[in-house]
Amino acid sequence: MCHERVTKVEIELQLIGAALRSVADEMGAVLIRSAFSANIKERRDCSTALFDRRGRMVAQAEHIPVHLGAMPDAVAAVRAQDPGPVDVFILNDPFAGGTHLPDITLVTRTVLGFAVTRAHHADVGGAQPGSLPSGSRRLEEEGVVIPPTRLDDATLDRLVSRMRNPDERRGDLRAQLAAHRLAAARVDELCARRGAARVEAAMDELYAYSERRVRAAIAHLPDGRFEAADRLEPAGGGELEVRAAVTVEGDEIEIDFAGTAPQHEGNLNCPLAVTRSACYFVVRCLTDPDVPASGGAFAPVHVRAPDGCLVNARPPAAVAAGNVETSSRIVDVLFAAFGHAVEVPAQGQGTMNNLTLGNDRFTYYETVGGGQGACPGADGPSGVHVAMSNTLSTPAEALELGYPLRVERHSLRLGSGGRGRHQGGDGVIRELRVLEACRLSLVGERRVRSPQGARGGEPGAPGRNLVNGEELPGKATRDLEPGDVVRLETPGGGGFGPVQSGP
Repeated sequence: MCHERVTKVEIELQLIGAALRSVADEMGAVLIRSAFSANIKERRDCSTALFDRRGRMVAQAEHIPVHLGAMPDAVAAVRAQDPGPVDVFILNDPFAGGTHLPDITLVTRTVLGFAVTRAHHADVGGAQPGSLPSGSRRLEEEGVVIPPTRLDDATLDRLVSRMRNPDERRGDLRAQLAAHRLAAARVDELCARRGAARVEAAMDELYAYSERRVRAAIAHLPDGRFEAADRLEPAGGGELEVRAAVTVEGDEIEIDFAGTAPQHEGNLNCPLAVTRSACYFVVRCLTDPDVPASGGAFAPVHVRAPDGCLVNARPPAAVAAGNVETSSRIVDVLFAAFGHAVEVPAQGQGTMNNLTLGNDRFTYYETVGGGQGACPGADGPSGVHVAMSNTLSTPAEALELGYPLRVERHSLRLGSGGRGRHQGGDGVIRELRVLEACRLSLVGERRVRSPQGARGGEPGAPGRNLVNGEELPGKATRDLEPGDVVRLETPGGGGFGPVQSGP
């Protein structure tokens, strides 16, 4: 009888957990299908999650890792404002729960906690169209800064009036609001069906279950301290070092970024929330990647970084590229550190290849996939968005229908993956012809330093940016005329193991 009761409890827990995850998934579907901009409805650059009353993530959709790992900071910032049951809070301030300014977060109450959406908006009023400038030096240059603020119609109108294409911005924010209304209704239905007390108890257990599983996986890693470093390529030349020491002790991991470069005058800085997000992603990959996604999986991971360093920047630092590029490099550094203890893949492209085009009439943003590093037992995949991105590519038909742009070429960059016993994945060639005058901003990495191979594998090819055949640096801004062609050649992944000779 006791065994039968336990089994029924376990089954009910799985049912409630699946129901909560389905709510997060359905929130994402509503947001994507209701959105106006291609960046959300086509590329799916957005994320959704549910939190409990204590501000702990209990369920998430499988969306963007850099969004999701940083969401708890947004919920904590809103909880500090004592939100009421019908309040909607909006924020994007990287130093008050956000990541970078184009990522706008909404937080609302449910009967058992909070619902959260985060979406990358195609413009938030920055100095350059698209609000991802290559050369920003202070946060206010990157767009409208929104601390945790109660959102009403007047506030919405005031905010979008300061952004390009206000009707598109308003439409995307309303899509986020639709996802929140859906979340409230579905949680109410779940409580009516299962009982609020039982659902709340299940939330606690789901959080604890994820923590137990990750702790058990960490306990199987070798104890010790493992270090690695890598470098970023700031605008204007030079390098910025990211250094990390990973300490595995029992069932916990500490990650310390002491020795990392100080925050700089460009925009590769990132707030600690983004750094934590990258750390959580790597630990999840190397421990129990199939664990139900909740904040419990992050509980055994402790992150430290000196105040005012590149990965724990302080206002008014610019952060536009920190969220997309520095987060990617943190992933590379941590995989390299863990590689002293366990087998890890070769380096992937290590960049999101950010491309923005726009003027006062339109703004377009996309990231471009590339090659992933080879694994100990397989070649790396080609032309993919992985690691901290996880977005899709904008289909040529949708891009050409919605914007004064034409896709001239979208293909694999054959031969760009590093050679080895297992081949690194190939990058991508993406060519766009602009059909009206606009402004270009490029923010990419791995243009100078190639993604490295592992265990004797060869490096992948570095990326290239070109306009009308003229090569540009990794971070560049330029005015374009009708007919100009922008070409991105994204990096290939590193190979794994030495090249085998003979038949």
